[in-house]
Amino acid sequence: MARGKLRIYLGAAPGVGKTYAMLSEAHRRTERGTDCVVAFVEHHNRPRTEVMLHGLEQIPRKELEYRGAMFTEMDVDAVLARRPQVALVDELAHTNIPGSRNTKRWRDVEELLEAGIDVVSTVNIQHLESLGDVVESITGIRQQETVPDEVVRRADQIELVDMSPQALRRRMAHGNIYKPDKVNAALSNYFRPGNLTALRELALLWVADRVDEYLNQYRGEHRVSKIWGSRERIVVGLTGGPEGRTLIRRAARLAEKGAGGEVLAVYIARSDGLTSASPKELAVQRTLVEDLGGTFHHVVGDDVPVALLDFARGVNATQIVLGVSRRKGWQYVFGPGVGATVARDSGPDLDVHLITHDEAGKGRGLPVARGGRLGRSRTIWGWLMGVAGPALLTLLLTHIDADLGLANDMLLFLSMTVAAALLGGLYPALASAAFGSGLLNWYFTPPLYTWTIADPKNIVAIVVFFAVAVSVASVVDLAARRTQQAARLRAESEILSFLAGNVLRGETSLEELLERVRETFGMESVALLERESEVAPWTCAGRAGLGRPVERPEDADVDMPVGDHMALALTGRVLPAEDRRVLAAFAAQSAVVLDRQRLRSEAEQAKGLAEGNRIRTALLAAVSHDLRTPLAGIKASVSSLRSDDVEWSEEDRAELLEAIEEGADRLDHLVGNLLDMSRLQTGTVAPLIREIDLDEVVPMALVGIPDPESAVELDVPETLPMVAVDKGLLERSVANVVENAVKYSPEGEPVTVAASAHADRVEVRIVDRGPGVPDEAKERIFEPFQRYGDAPRGDGVGLGLAVARGFAEAMGGTLTAEDTPGGGLTMVLTLPAAPSPVPADAELPATATP
Repeated sequence: MARGKLRIYLGAAPGVGKTYAMLSEAHRRTERGTDCVVAFVEHHNRPRTEVMLHGLEQIPRKELEYRGAMFTEMDVDAVLARRPQVALVDELAHTNIPGSRNTKRWRDVEELLEAGIDVVSTVNIQHLESLGDVVESITGIRQQETVPDEVVRRADQIELVDMSPQALRRRMAHGNIYKPDKVNAALSNYFRPGNLTALRELALLWVADRVDEYLNQYRGEHRVSKIWGSRERIVVGLTGGPEGRTLIRRAARLAEKGAGGEVLAVYIARSDGLTSASPKELAVQRTLVEDLGGTFHHVVGDDVPVALLDFARGVNATQIVLGVSRRKGWQYVFGPGVGATVARDSGPDLDVHLITHDEAGKGRGLPVARGGRLGRSRTIWGWLMGVAGPALLTLLLTHIDADLGLANDMLLFLSMTVAAALLGGLYPALASAAFGSGLLNWYFTPPLYTWTIADPKNIVAIVVFFAVAVSVASVVDLAARRTQQAARLRAESEILSFLAGNVLRGETSLEELLERVRETFGMESVALLERESEVAPWTCAGRAGLGRPVERPEDADVDMPVGDHMALALTGRVLPAEDRRVLAAFAAQSAVVLDRQRLRSEAEQAKGLAEGNRIRTALLAAVSHDLRTPLAGIKASVSSLRSDDVEWSEEDRAELLEAIEEGADRLDHLVGNLLDMSRLQTGTVAPLIREIDLDEVVPMALVGIPDPESAVELDVPETLPMVAVDKGLLERSVANVVENAVKYSPEGEPVTVAASAHADRVEVRIVDRGPGVPDEAKERIFEPFQRYGDAPRGDGVGLGLAVARGFAEAMGGTLTAEDTPGGGLTMVLTLPAAPSPVPADAELPATATP
């Protein structure tokens, strides 16, 4: 009997709609004539899910008694006896009641599959056994019901049921998942946006791994080699040509295939190969690679393939992406090209991708400069042309009957000399001229086969030939050297232009600039040293690289002074004199960047001083108005009581005394907040951290709230872990936040203060149903002397929330604002739990599934 097929709906979180999707699939199969039954489905009293059960045959459940209570489980025997084509089994990770046929429901499903019955089931990502520790660290709740990953991986089909955290929270707030009395607790605990986002990411990654397994299996069966890795660092070699954008985009797609992929675009500044660069095109490509999340690097190297491979290995790259050469076919006679050389020398640790593009084989649209350093192969070809060329030409001319004449023979030998100069430079050309002159004298000048020249005109011809050959070789070599100089100057100007642009825009930090220096010159380390005077010791202002540390410029392989008391020190190798010009520019820019960083730091300090001045100005305004208001009321009441002109009744006297007391309390509250804000601004808050129970502090913070029993609802479980806080600061923080919430909460809508535990922290959520605060103002309300909306003056100076956040951060906690589902504002006070917290009871059932 063939084994049945298993299809699983994998949910990112409870409530995303796994059961609904499973029942929808059952209706589709039933309409197609498939014999489909409901073996076990739990609708959790959700109306939409319960409706989907209508029209489907349901197998009666098996009743079991356990500890005096009756429970129902799936009746495996009844399903086997019914033998449907497809059975729906919800909650694959469920643990069966003791006395059941199997301890776990997934074992029941295995029996159905062995009997040839197809099964459609559901499971949440948090119930996978391998993710138990990860889920606990995210949600603070240990899942007791789990299913082995292998059971899920063996499924024939896995379908992810996904939903954004915002949509799921809206579904929760509308009562579509849990009953209304559990909504607030669920939203503030398990269904927080951070939890849902993390669970969603886990589900997506797990399913992606499963897709990779399917693909690997397919490739194995069809003998297709694997072409991706789990993490990639991809180096893109740019030439400055139009194909660069294609290469960058292809490398970005390659990086997306692996988690944490990174793209590094590199331009090798040299006069051949990758250096036929358009500065404008390079700027466009630099912007493109940075927009795609990669980085751009500018490196100087005489041998392009070697420089590219050294850079790739230096950054631990796994792949190199190059474009197919733009050279025409005949140009390959001068060498295999950069791409072929890199592929040959890359070794087994680097994959090289040669990417086709529209410019391949069309020739270089930009001039290719020849370098003075022609390379070993060019030099060898030049000597062969200068020495072997005349010998072969002599052999050819002496074995043919045609008499070309001495003038034509000299022109042919002169062509050999020019070719030697073009390939190998001056010395092979001089050798060719000297050797050719001798061959012309011996073989072609009468009398033949002697060094004697009978006709004086032939002597003049040979001398002129030698002179012309030497002149042509000198001109060709001079042109090559001028081309080399122009190419080097162009490379230097491009580097300096790029450097100046970055520094002037303020995009480069000192460490990044020093790293760029190290990459450009291929050094081990670079350090910027400075000292206050000629006799003061050197100090390191910034450093890049892993070479030996340098304490003095004299200890470095290369040092470049910057003014009188600063120097750039490099270790690794000695630089040629021509490189010091560019190095001097880097050194000067390093000093500029260092000065800018220090100016920025001073600007931040000045900003702090300006903020202090603003607060002092606001404080004076508060003293001039908000503090005078209660003083005026106290003064008026006291003056009235002391007046002899009026006879006050007992009720009037009591009312005036009550006004005095209220004004004094308000004044005390305002002065207390001002003093607290002053302590925070001056950094004199020194919290006394100790372990306390939250349920001891929160009720004390509500003492100053009018009618706290009806205005505030408390939900602070006694089972919460202890928190490591300053009791006084915590009390003031909670009091200020609750007072603010009560002020804006509508009449008859009490403020909810609920606490819950999450891993190594405890959250206190103060929930109101007031008008709320838009997202752009959620941070502004925590600034000193800020009132949001149309809050009337006299209700405070706008320091309550600023003081509450300041105290929370002083204790190592946080205070943030978020929207209350259904309208209002929720303040979330996060506090560090004590080192050995008592595990908190879960607010929701661990097996909650749709």
